[in-house]
Amino acid sequence: MAILKTNSATIYSMKKLVIVLFLLLCSVNINAQEKKWTLRECVVHAMENNISIKQSELDMELADIAKDEAFGNFLPTLNGFASNSWNTGLTQNITTGVLETQTSRNSSYGFAVNMDVFKGFENLRRNQRAALGQLAAQYNLDKMKDDIALFVANGYLQVLLNKANLEVIRSQNLVTLEQLERTAELVEAGVLPRGDLLEIRAADAGEKQNIAISENAVRISLISLAQLLLIEDYENFDIAEEDFTIIDEGISSKQISEIIQSAKENRSEIKIAESNLEIAEKDLQIARSAYYPTLSAFINYNTRESDRPSGFNQSLDPDDPFSISSEPIGIVEGTNENVFGISPNLVFTEIPPLPFIEQLYLNDGISYGLQLNVPIFNGFAVRNAVRRSKVNIKRQEYILEQARLDLESNVYQAYVDAQGALKSYEAAQVAIESQELAYQYAKDRYDVGLTNAFDFSQSKLRYDNARIELNRAKFDYIFKLKVLELYFGIPATELKF
Repeated sequence: MAILKTNSATIYSMKKLVIVLFLLLCSVNINAQEKKWTLRECVVHAMENNISIKQSELDMELADIAKDEAFGNFLPTLNGFASNSWNTGLTQNITTGVLETQTSRNSSYGFAVNMDVFKGFENLRRNQRAALGQLAAQYNLDKMKDDIALFVANGYLQVLLNKANLEVIRSQNLVTLEQLERTAELVEAGVLPRGDLLEIRAADAGEKQNIAISENAVRISLISLAQLLLIEDYENFDIAEEDFTIIDEGISSKQISEIIQSAKENRSEIKIAESNLEIAEKDLQIARSAYYPTLSAFINYNTRESDRPSGFNQSLDPDDPFSISSEPIGIVEGTNENVFGISPNLVFTEIPPLPFIEQLYLNDGISYGLQLNVPIFNGFAVRNAVRRSKVNIKRQEYILEQARLDLESNVYQAYVDAQGALKSYEAAQVAIESQELAYQYAKDRYDVGLTNAFDFSQSKLRYDNARIELNRAKFDYIFKLKVLELYFGIPATELKF
C-alpha cells in the first residue's frame, strides 16, 4: 500500500508540473501574439535591420578605410625580403669571383625603407578627398534613414487606414443586421412589403463582401509593412491601434520660400551633390599634382650567405714539394754549367664556409639616398587626366543645379499636396456631418415606414462612404504634413504623429 501511495503522489506531482508548463507555454504564446508594434518601434527596428541602411553603413566603413589609406600615404614603408636559391652549372663563385662548374646555394636577406618627401601635394589632396568621402557617405546614410523612416510611416498609416475602414464597414453592418431583423418582423406583420426585406438582405450581402475585401486589404498592408521591417512572422505581426491625431508643428503656416530655403540648407540631397562637387574639385587638384617633380628617400640594408668555400689555403705538396724545369734557364759563367729552375709545387685546399651568423655579419651592407623624378613627357597622360577631371567638375555642377531644382519642385509639390490634403480633410469633416444627419433622418423615416428600404440603404451607403473618405483624408493629410516637415529639416525619427 505504501508503494501505491508513493506512485500516486508522484503521478499527481507530474500532472501538476505538466499543467504548469502548459500554462507557461500558453502564456508565452499569448504574449507573443499580443505583441503589437507602435510606429516608433517600427521606425527604430527598420533603422537597425533594413538592408538598404546596412548597405549605406557599409559605405561608411569603406569611407573610413579610404581615410586610413590616405593617412598611410604620409608614413614610410618598410618591407623585408629573404631569398634562397640553388645554381647548377657554370656559375660564379660569389666568394672568389671565379667561374666554376658547381652546384651552389646562396641566400640573401634585407629590408628597405621608402618615404615620399614631396609628391606634388598628392598625398595631402588625397587625405582631404578621403575626408570629403566620409562626409558624403554620412549624408547618404542620413538620406537613406529618412527615406526608410518615411516608407515605414506610410506603410504604418496605410494599415491604420485599412483598419479604420474595416471598422466602419463592420459597425455599419451591425446596423444593417438590426434593420434586417426589424424589417423581417414588419414584413411578417404585413406592415412593409417583401421587397424592402430583399433590399436589406442585398445590402447585408454587399457589406459582408466589402468586409472580406477590407480584411484582405488589412492583411496585405500588414504583410507589406512586415516585409519592410524584415519580420518573417506574418501571422503574429500586428500594429498597435493608436489614435493618431493631426499634430501640426506650425509648418503649414510657414511661407513656401522659407520651407524651400530650409530644405536647401538641411536636406541630404543638396549636401550629397555639394560633397560630390567638392570631391570632383579635389580630384582635379590630385590630377594636377602629377605635373610636379617628386622626391623620395630610401634606405636599404642587405646581407648574404652561401654554402661555397670562404677561400683557399696554399701549401707545398708534401709528396713533391718542388719541381725542376726540364730546360735550363741559364749557364754558370766560368764553368758553363746549365742552370735549371726550381719552383714550389703548391696545393690549394678549400676553406670551409664561415658560420651562418658570421657570414651575415661580414657580408652586410647599407645603401641610402634620395631619388628625384621630374615629369617631362608622358604621352599626354597627365594633361588628359586634368581635362577629364574638369569635365567631371562640370558634370557635378550640373547635378548640383538639378538637385536644387528637383528639391525646389518637390517642396512645392509637397506644399501643394499638404494644402490640398488639408482642404480635402476639412471638406470630409463637413461632409460627414451632413451625411450623418441625412442618414439619421432616413433611418427615422424608415423606422416609421415613411421611406422604403432602397432609399434607406442608399443614404446609409453615402454615410459609410463619407466615413471612409474622412479616414482617408485624415491619414493622407497626416502623411503629407510629415513629408513637408521632413523637407523643412525635422529628422524623421523626431516627427510627431
